[in-house]
Amino acid sequence: MTAGAAAESAVDIRALVLDVDGVLTDGRVYVGSDGSDARAFHVLDGLAIHWFQELIGGVILISGKTSSAVAARARELHIDDVIQGSHDKLADLLAVLEPRRLSTEQVAVVGDDLVDLPILRRCGYPIAVANAVDEVKAVARYVTRRAGGDGAVREAIEHLLRIGGLWQKVLTRYGAPAGTAEPL
Repeated sequence: MTAGAAAESAVDIRALVLDVDGVLTDGRVYVGSDGSDARAFHVLDGLAIHWFQELIGGVILISGKTSSAVAARARELHIDDVIQGSHDKLADLLAVLEPRRLSTEQVAVVGDDLVDLPILRRCGYPIAVANAVDEVKAVARYVTRRAGGDGAVREAIEHLLRIGGLWQKVLTRYGAPAGTAEPL
C-alpha cells in the first residue's frame, strides 16, 4: 500500500452530504407553465446512496433551492435529512450534525459550485464532481470523472467505500468476483 493509499484509508467518514443541483442532477431546472419544477436524477446514484446508508451512515441533502421533486426523491431514497432553501449551508449542516454527535471531520461532501465551498473546506473529505467550478476542484481531495447528474455520486460513493475497505462487500452482494473493477 502506498503512503497516499494509507492516508486515504485512515479517513473516518460517518455521513455524506450532497448538494442537489449540479451534483445529484445535471444542474438544469425544468419549470412548467404552472410553476411546477422537475429534476432528472441518475439511477446509479440512488443505488449507491443505498450502499452508503447500509455500510457507512446517513446521507444529508443540502440545497439552496426548494423543490418538491427533490423532496420526493429523498423520500424514495429514505433520506431523512433534507435541507432546502439553505442560505448558509455550513450553519445548516452543523445544526444537523450536532444532535447526531458527528463532527464535520466525519463528513464527506460532494459539491460543484462556490456556495458549497464553506462546507467543503470544513468537512473531512471534500469531493468535487467533474463539471464543478475550478475553485471547488481546488479544495477537493477527490474529483469524479463523471459529471453531476451523470452518476458522479455513484462514483464518489464507490471511492469512499474503496478507501474504507468496504467495496468488496458490495461486490460480494452481487456475486461479482473480487478485483473485477479497477480502483477509481
